[in-house]
Amino acid sequence: MTTITRNKKSVAVNPLKQSPPLGAALAFLGLKGIVPLFHGSQGCTAFAKVLLVRHFREAIPLATTAMTEVSTILGGEENIEQAILTLVEKAQPNLLGLLTTGLTETRGDDMEGILKSIRQRHPELDYLPIIFVSTPDYKGSLQDGFAAAVQSIVATDYGTPIKSNVETFHETSLQQITSQKQVTILAGSLLAPGDVEEIKEIVEAFGLKVLVIPDLSGSVDGHLDDDYNSKTPGGTSLSQLQQLKRSLFTIAIGESMGPAAETLQQRFGTNYEILPRLTGLAAVDKFLWLLAQIANYKSDPDWQLNPQVPQKYQRQRRQLQDAILDTHFYLGGKKVSLALEPDLLYQTSWLLKELGAEIQAAVTTTKSSILKELPIDNVTIGDLEDLEDLAPGSDLIITNSQGKRLADKLNIPLYRMGYPIYDRLGNGSRCLVGYRGTMQFLFALGNIFLELGH
Repeated sequence: MTTITRNKKSVAVNPLKQSPPLGAALAFLGLKGIVPLFHGSQGCTAFAKVLLVRHFREAIPLATTAMTEVSTILGGEENIEQAILTLVEKAQPNLLGLLTTGLTETRGDDMEGILKSIRQRHPELDYLPIIFVSTPDYKGSLQDGFAAAVQSIVATDYGTPIKSNVETFHETSLQQITSQKQVTILAGSLLAPGDVEEIKEIVEAFGLKVLVIPDLSGSVDGHLDDDYNSKTPGGTSLSQLQQLKRSLFTIAIGESMGPAAETLQQRFGTNYEILPRLTGLAAVDKFLWLLAQIANYKSDPDWQLNPQVPQKYQRQRRQLQDAILDTHFYLGGKKVSLALEPDLLYQTSWLLKELGAEIQAAVTTTKSSILKELPIDNVTIGDLEDLEDLAPGSDLIITNSQGKRLADKLNIPLYRMGYPIYDRLGNGSRCLVGYRGTMQFLFALGNIFLELGH
């Protein structure tokens, strides 16, 4: 079992973690037609917007209640009300994601009461689902905020979709088939938009209807739209959220998605399984076997289970086996130091361990039950200064772009992963999961060592 050491410094000298409000905003960006609304000062929103724009190199729709010194003292209800009404008029969102910041959490605004009061004064807002999540800056990290937002998304009541008579007829006749074939994927913060796209493609290859929450592949994947969007252009739609109860099974990717999966089970009785990672031969095998079982599920107890994996992925599996053989000469025995969010740290460290690399040091941002299962004796909850103290002698450092300075100082190559990555292109489409994504990751690391002559 891994020992968890917490940094006892009073300040973060070289910060690693990003704030929970940023993580919640990122999760909200995976819903179609939404505008994340920060309840706090303008600076809180500006910081998140700049970071996300630099990472994805896309226009990011974020809004703020713009709290001032006076409104902070007297209360923020008027600011929230005005912000919501302005967004409804200007952006006409299908959904609204409301999240708090350190300023308003410290003040202690009664957000549930405020929203109830606003709805009573403005019945014209009855059509608009407002997803609220509490995300104080001083508690947790990006992963915590992301997970809290996803749990709020699946816990919100979106009502019943309004259908025509023809749609009602088709729904009645096909209801059982649809419910048996839909699978909910809870996509944790460790998954980039390119990862989500790959997962959707895999699930659909088994003949299953996939409902991803949140679906970043439709909003920040890097594509041109015909017009400027003041809200997210893609992602999980309101009509899809209204179909959550019809899923046959929930697959939570990332340990932090566990509470959201439990919420779905409590609300709709949907069974679930948590997959802590989706890279590496065994991990992807487990995912595909689970999908094959779901795709071949029958309600008849006498029916014989005969799962089949599409030929495409059988071939990709053999390609990954060959990639492991090609790269193990360069990765075997290498010492790697990592500084990542807990779920991403778990996924990456175990893949490296399976390939024969040695995890020299691991630094993370927040506590998580998954940290006890890392392939290393000790993990530090701290900052990049801790990584700088632990990494000397490593052959490779894996962290975000903020680690460039310490990598140059220690003369150790850097592989960029996590948030933010602002000095590389293509962050919206990079894929590191599945057989194909695992191969690309192995080749990227192998090429680093090949170029260095290791």
